[in-house]
Amino acid sequence: MQHTAGISRTAAALATVLAAAALMAGCTPTGDGGGAAAPSAPGAASQPAGATPSGGDKGGTTSGAGSAGSTGGAASAGGSTSGGSGGTGGSGGTGGSGGTGGPQKPCSVDDVKVSEGHQTDVRPSGTGTGAAVVSVTNTSSAPCKVYGYPTVAAAGNGSPEKNKPLATTHTGPAATNVMLAPGARAWTKLTFVQVQGEADGYCASGATPGSYPTVVIGVLGAGKHQIAMDDGVFAFCDDKVTVTAWSSAKPS
Repeated sequence: MQHTAGISRTAAALATVLAAAALMAGCTPTGDGGGAAAPSAPGAASQPAGATPSGGDKGGTTSGAGSAGSTGGAASAGGSTSGGSGGTGGSGGTGGSGGTGGPQKPCSVDDVKVSEGHQTDVRPSGTGTGAAVVSVTNTSSAPCKVYGYPTVAAAGNGSPEKNKPLATTHTGPAATNVMLAPGARAWTKLTFVQVQGEADGYCASGATPGSYPTVVIGVLGAGKHQIAMDDGVFAFCDDKVTVTAWSSAKPS
């Protein structure tokens, strides 16, 4: 009997243990609070990646968007600056035109070089020089003007201090200004009273012909320049010369 009671007590205890185990097994799947909290913990470890976009949004509004705004603003400002520069360039172009139409600077003695005389194809018949063309060249780096008629003097014995001014007659219209770009030339034609006959010849007036190795050409505002002929000497009568005004067209 005692043995049977012990077995009964053991069975009862076992039943109690099994019942408790069954109860605990039933609580595990249905426990929303405890069961959900434990699996979600690993997911929380990836949360900083989510927090970065969240912080990035905030940062984007403050600094990222500001950067975008700054970039856009800089591009916009750059565009304005570029456009402004272009506008300034346009103004520079206008200024260039203004320079072209600006005050006309007379050539100075240092701005020009006067060429040797060259006998023309169209000249009075006779012996001697008859007529010669002479040019003045702008040798400076800036535009300048020549104007009016040249003066002419015979250089006595080739010496400028012994110049002998010639009686000068003007022919043809005088241009108000002849603008010379750097390297450009203007021309004048000198026509002398021609020597007649052969050899040393004679003057129709009875005067003695003059023969000069050089003459001195005066350019208004640009000094006096001693020149020779490129072939022969200057020979003429009566110490007279007829001159045309400076012109951009070469006389014949």
